[in-house]
Parts: sequence; C-alpha cells; structure tokens
Amino acid sequence: MSSRNGQSIKTILPGATIGVLGGGQLGRMLANAGSELGYRFVTLDSTEHGPMGQVSEQIVAAYSDAEAARQLAQRSDVITYEFENVSAEVAGMLMQEAYVPQGNHLLYTTQHRLREKRAIEAAGVPVAPYREIATLEDLQQGVEQFGVPCVLKTATGGYDGKGQWVIRSTDELEEAFVTLSKAKTELVLEQFIHFKKEISVIAARSPQGEIKVFPAAENIHVSNILHLSIVPARISQELREQAEQLAVKIAQGLDAVGLIAVEMFVADGDRLYVNELAPRPHNSGHYTMEACRTSQFEQHVRAVCNLPLGDPSLTTPVVMVNVLGQHVAPLLERMAAEDPLAAELVVVPKVHLYGKADAVHNRKMGHVNVLATSIEAAMQWIEGTGIWQDEWNSWNK
Repeated sequence: MSSRNGQSIKTILPGATIGVLGGGQLGRMLANAGSELGYRFVTLDSTEHGPMGQVSEQIVAAYSDAEAARQLAQRSDVITYEFENVSAEVAGMLMQEAYVPQGNHLLYTTQHRLREKRAIEAAGVPVAPYREIATLEDLQQGVEQFGVPCVLKTATGGYDGKGQWVIRSTDELEEAFVTLSKAKTELVLEQFIHFKKEISVIAARSPQGEIKVFPAAENIHVSNILHLSIVPARISQELREQAEQLAVKIAQGLDAVGLIAVEMFVADGDRLYVNELAPRPHNSGHYTMEACRTSQFEQHVRAVCNLPLGDPSLTTPVVMVNVLGQHVAPLLERMAAEDPLAAELVVVPKVHLYGKADAVHNRKMGHVNVLATSIEAAMQWIEGTGIWQDEWNSWNK
C-alpha cells in the first residue's frame, strides 16, 4: 500500500463521514456537493449555525482547540479544510490521530506569504520580485529597489485587501510600516506588476498524483474584493495553456492533494506571475457549479477521498458575480419577480446564497452564476439589473 506524509493512502467510499476544519460558505458548498455523492459531513467551526453548520453536523469550538479537533477526528473517516487560516499545528496533530491526506505542510506554507513565494520559486514558477521587510530601513531600501508604486503586505492574515498597503510615495513609508507592523508578523514588499489582467486556474490532485485542471478564469476586483470571474478568460489559447501548465507544475511541486487555486497576473508580453495560492476551493472557482461537468467542490471531495477525478470541461460561457451585503436586498427583490431581461438576453442566472445572518456592507453573502450563450450577454444582464451599479461604475472609470 502506498503512503504520503507518513500515512497510508486510503480510498474513502460514499457513506463515510468527511470532517472539515472551517465552516464558512466553502464548507457549505463542499457538503452540498459531497452529500449528493453519499458522504456525510461534520464541521469544526467557532460560529454556531454558520453556513456549513446549517447543512451538516457541527462541533462549535475554536480552530485551535485540540480537544475539539480530537472529537472531529473520532467522528470522521477523512479530514480536510475549507480555508487556510486554520491551525497548521492542529492539522499536524490530527495527522497523528486521523486520516488527513492533504497533510499540514502545504497549509503551513500557504499561511505565510514569504514561505509561499519561496515554495513557488522552488517549483520553478515566477513570482513578482519581492523582499522581506524587518525594519523601516529595509522598507526604504526596498522602495529604492522597486520604485513606486509597490505593495507592502503582512506575511500572514491578509485577505480581500486587508493587511496590505499600496505605497505610492516615499512620504508614506513610516506610516505604512508602523500600521502593518501592528499585525505582529513579518512584512513583505512586492514590486508592483502593471498587469493587463488577473486570472486564476484551479487544479485538483489526488493522493496518487492524478491531476485535472479547470478552465482559467479572468477575474475583476473592485476595492480588493473579487467582483467578477469571466470564463472562458479573454486571453489567447496559448496563454490559457501556459497558465494551466503553471498550475499543474505548482500542484506537483508542492505535492498538493485536493484543490489548489493559483492566482496570476498577466503582464506586458503575456508574461505570467503567480500572485497567491489557496489550497482549497476558491471564490474564482464558483462558476464551476453549473458551468462545468464537475464542480470544484465535487472535485475536491473526489481528490481527498482518492476517487477518480471528474471531467472539469466547461459546458457554457459563464460570468460569476459576487453578492455582497449591499446587494442582497435588491437581488431578493429581483428573484421575486419575472426577469424579462434574462429572457431577452437568453441568460440563466443561478443564485447561491450562503445563509449568513447579517448582510454587512462588503461581506460576501453569495454569488450568481450567469450562464449564457456569450460572455457579452452575461455581462449585459449583470449591468442591466442595476444591482452591481457601484462596482460597475468603479471598474469602468
């Protein structure tokens, strides 16, 4: 019997229970997809009746609670995680007491920007030039090296634009350094890449090394939050294939199991730079739920359970648009009425809401996959509803 991370590789058949560290919307959609295959789910999450807790069993505790993690192990046949800010130490402990095919090394690596960048480089894949920042003097030297604008980031804890500062003037250096240093973690300075597009590719890899890649998504961010994922990405076939090959190279080089999302910048000359990794289902992969033969969530279940991976082929053009707190009320109002615009454009909007209690401004509450005969038709529907007018105006300034 083959093994990895000191554990024998197992095939976990339907009927078994999958334990999930984390209980947000990714866990919810993972449980929905896996339950269709016949799996049961239990989540360890600190928020009672959170998105995943509404559709699965739940252990209510902090992710760092070792005793709660042991309870999860006792109730699970296999354990995975739905986001990377769970405790790598707890995941390591679970490896001694349960079956965790993803291990904890990739989790440990992707929780820290410097470790992540070094791992990507070790896999032979380009990243934007960067340097570690420990002092204000380091920052001054880094800005002299990279010029402005450049981006100062915390090594841990950042997401959706948090934990970063775009430095546009040397007058900002001290304020940026002092502000981000409050996070009590290392800092990293990145050269600003003047990119033409942002894209992402999600790869799935099984414990035995089978790899399947989803089509590249073109991503539009507004205020550092993902707004749209456009598939197929509006790039050349050659660049699409190159991006997919980079994702495969990273999945192999980092010995990933399950999904790994690879975010990239497309710079002048169609040069690709990897920006970030996520070893889990990803917001930019939500389009797969209706637009691919196999969704990213089913694929992740198949990978961690060591089933043959599904066909990731795209079946229709699609644009995924995120639903934030301010979009919920107008979206619900639209859902309750006829939609002549959808009929006119021949589009099918598929709504997914995550069951979160409070529709806070800029909080991710759901998404809509707009299936269409063309990307242009899907974009016309999104603009025509008026729900996302503020984002549309910001993007088209």
